[in-house]
Amino acid sequence: MRVRTFSEATFLGVDERTHVERTIARSKIDESGVGKPLSRRARQTKRGVEAYLQAGVMPRHMERLREIEGERKRLRSQIARLYRKLQDHYGDDREAFAREWRRRARRWNFSDVNQLIADHNEWYPAEAQLPLNPRTGDYVTLRGRSYRRRPLDAAWILEQFPAD
Repeated sequence: MRVRTFSEATFLGVDERTHVERTIARSKIDESGVGKPLSRRARQTKRGVEAYLQAGVMPRHMERLREIEGERKRLRSQIARLYRKLQDHYGDDREAFAREWRRRARRWNFSDVNQLIADHNEWYPAEAQLPLNPRTGDYVTLRGRSYRRRPLDAAWILEQFPAD
């Protein structure tokens, strides 16, 4: 039996590939949209280098929010350990515990997380492309809430872990 070259086989309409080879070749071609008009979404999607680059990268405001929440959780667990330790140390002397706890809360350093919060409050509207409210001249709220985050301070500690 004579073996045909690929060009001869193609010209004669003979497909000498195995069933598996033909299946693999068909699976690489998506014919579901052939001959159909593009969807409205596909027509209106912005195509370009900028959109392509943005597609694979998490926006900075989301990274920053993740960092803020991670730092808040870390601080909360660190403060909880100190709170329990002081409660054990002072035992039944609630007044001495409350004085010491308020003193420690005032002295706590939140500079790193508060810098992230300040950056978020400043840059989030532009990075998330929030629309402006024409009545107030401020950015719109998200589900009725402001996008601004409250900086952490002694009051935040005392809300989470009361001295009384």
